Order: sequence, then C-alpha cells, then structure tokens
Amino acid sequence: MVIIGAGFGGIGLGALLRRAGIGSFTILEKAGSLGGTWRDNSYPGAACDVPSHLYCFSFAPNPQWSRRYAPQGEILDYLTRVARESGVADHIRYGCEVSAAEWSDTRREWVVSLTDGRIIRADVVVSAVGQLHRPTIPPIPGLESFAGAAFHSARWPPGLDVTDRRVGVLGTAASAVQIVPAVAGAAARLTVFQRSPNWILPRGDRAYGAWERRAMAAVPGLRRAYRTWIWASYEARFPALRGRRLFAGFAQHLLDRHLSSEVDDPRLRCALTPDYPVGARRVLSADDYYPALRRPNVELVTQPVDRVIPEGIVLSDGSMTPLDVLVLATGFRSTEFLVPLRVVGTGGRVLAEVWSDGASAHLGLSVPGFPNFFMMYGPNTNLGHNSILFMLECQARHIVSLLRGMSHGDTAEVRADSFARQHDALQRALDRTVWSAADRSWYKDDAGRITNNWGYGTLRYWWQTRRAVARDYVLTRG
Repeated sequence: MVIIGAGFGGIGLGALLRRAGIGSFTILEKAGSLGGTWRDNSYPGAACDVPSHLYCFSFAPNPQWSRRYAPQGEILDYLTRVARESGVADHIRYGCEVSAAEWSDTRREWVVSLTDGRIIRADVVVSAVGQLHRPTIPPIPGLESFAGAAFHSARWPPGLDVTDRRVGVLGTAASAVQIVPAVAGAAARLTVFQRSPNWILPRGDRAYGAWERRAMAAVPGLRRAYRTWIWASYEARFPALRGRRLFAGFAQHLLDRHLSSEVDDPRLRCALTPDYPVGARRVLSADDYYPALRRPNVELVTQPVDRVIPEGIVLSDGSMTPLDVLVLATGFRSTEFLVPLRVVGTGGRVLAEVWSDGASAHLGLSVPGFPNFFMMYGPNTNLGHNSILFMLECQARHIVSLLRGMSHGDTAEVRADSFARQHDALQRALDRTVWSAADRSWYKDDAGRITNNWGYGTLRYWWQTRRAVARDYVLTRG
C-alpha cells in the first residue's frame, strides 16, 4: 500500500492502519520532512482557526495545548509526535515526489512513478495530498521585476526581518488576517491590498493555564467532554450555511456588531463590509486584524492593482506604493485536485479527463473505474463550519474498514450507481447552501461548481463513512 503525502491525512491513516494491525504500507513525501500545510505555512502569526482540542485526532489527544488556538509550530510538533509514537514515522520515505499512478489491468496493481524515475508497485494507493498545497500566484504584470523580496505566504523566507521596512500584503483572506497583525508592529509601513473584504468573527484566543492543562491530562473524561462541546458548538453553525433565516440573521447580526465595535472610522468600516451573505465565502476568525488596520503605519488599499514595478505597486489610478517586501497572501489552487499527479485507471481512463466537468468522488474518497484508489480530503470534503480533522479521521476509518476484509490481489471499486446517487444528492444539498450565492470563492471551480465543500453537517458524514458498505463497492477476489 502506498500513501502519498505525510500531512495530517497521511499520518492519521497510517496511525489507524497500524492500530488495525496493517503494517505493509509506505508513505511517500516529496519534501524532506512531514507536516504538509503546517510545514509549508510558517509565516508570522500562523495558527489554526479551529480550537486546538478539536484540531487533533480523537485517538491521539493532546492535553498540553498551550492556547485555545494553537500556533503553527505547536501543531507541527504535535503531528511529528503522533507520527513517532504511533510508529508511522518508520513508514515515511522523504524526497519521493510522485508524478503518476497507473493501474495495470493485467497485473491488477498500481504502478507508481516518482519524478526521479523510480517505480513502486502497490496493491492500493491513497492520495493524501490535500487541497491547499499549490499556491496561487496572481498574473500581475511586472511581478517578476520587483526589486525587493516577493513571495507567497506559504513560502515565507526563513529568517526574514521586516523591521523598519515597507511591507505590502496582497490579499485579505485567512493567511493575511494572521500576517498583518504579526508584522504591523515591526514594519515601518504596512500596506494591505484588498480585492474584496471578508466576514470576520472574533476568535477569543487565550492561553491555557497550568491548572487547565493538568486537569485535561488527569481527567480523560473532562478532555473528551470539552472536545465534544467544541465540536457541537461549531456544528450548530451549519444551519446558517444552509440559508436558514433565523440562524443566518443571527450570524449577520453578530458579525455586523463585531465590525462596528472594532472599527469607528465609517470609511474604513464601509471598505471592510462584504457585499455577499455571511458564509458564502470562508468566514475568518481574528481578534487582532481590525485593531492592526487602525494603526497609524497601516493602510488599507481597495484600489485595484495595475502592475508591479521594481520599486513597488502601481494602482489603477496611477498612484504608486513603494515597497521593500511584497507578500502574496493569495491562497491556493484548491479546485485542481491531485494536480500535477497523473492518475490512470482501468482501460486507460485518465482521472483528469473524468473530472473535466468538475471533480467528484463518492464521499470524497473514490471514483468508479479506479479500483483500490482512495483520496483523503478529496472533492467535496472541505468544511465551512467545523474541523477538517474530524473529516479526515472519518475517511481514514472508512478506508481501514474496507481494507480489513481484503487480501493481496483483492480489489475494491465504488459502484457507479452508488457514486451517482451520492453525487446527485450532494449537488442538490449544495444548491441549497449559502455557498451557491457567491459568484466566486475558493470553494468553486472556474465553471462555478462547488467542488470543495461537503453539503451537510459533519454528523451525516460520520454516519455515511462509519464503515465500508458492501453494496457501495464491487469487491473482487484476487
């Protein structure tokens, strides 16, 4: 068995495989260390926007989280510890970038090709590369001519010092609301270039006291109850995303009140008010973003960017903002699932061609015509209201339950009718969500299809993935 990617998905699946007594698997990681998005995103202020006690595996709790929302380094340390203590670390091979996975109809196995020319043969392949690993670089004229340091937020140069420098942040989404407060105090001048504003919830972050950490370690029931309470409180937000008027109106009221209480300047408040319903795009959480924008050395620019020159950014009105550092907080190519990995199934069927009208998979896990091939954090498994680790753990348990009944040479392939039935129901559910109201978002592909998000609550996903159901798969003995 080959697992591609050593982030939360790959490590979590590996840990559950070992707990199930399945040890014949290898995790291929293209980088030199594990961690996925938490390895790549090491920019100042990087932290999780899901409470720490929910952003961990249920089978590997961490009573020693330092804060309600853990910073990047602490999350990476946690994942490293899980890999080591579960024995998964011994299964990881670093520097192994996969270029293709092709099913052999004659040998009934997967041929996995690495970019360095090596070949690995496997019965089962699981892609755990995620949705947020390929940075989006905006096609701004002259970007390559910038004389200072210009980089994507996920490629923050180690040791970069922005003290007394003129910094520009292009973008105002999830990474930007963490970067801006973190660098505002050190930069001589910070300019935030906003294309469109986002709804922002107060985070309520704080450090856990020593007595709280001791209690969480000493009383497992308390830790589990606290985790369940966090999950339930976040799950209660989903009706607002389904367009339920009472819930949506209450959410709108909270966000409006938060913005009004934090921003006194009417012009700035107007510039920070989105023109789309709450939840149509990702709702962000931050305690310090609005205060950072009020600082005298920080400016919010809403004028469109025209081009980049060596000295800085030229706006559409012809004015120029001089910069020493340009941060591209411009997100990721989230709808290009598995790219640039080439996946070929039975009869030479190419997955990218199957997905020409939009990526889709049964429960985000599998596609007809691709036996023994599974995905974690695949199409339509992202969330707008809860923890993705809950979804990843559901997916890992589903895969393990399926593999338990298989031997070498056996194949499992999702049935076309099961795939179609679940796909059609999901599309109907997505049409009823607030995500369909946004013209564009990272939840949608270029054609406007919602390919990233799950259209229901997480409880339904848990129920549908709690075990592999034989009627959904064609099981063939080798």
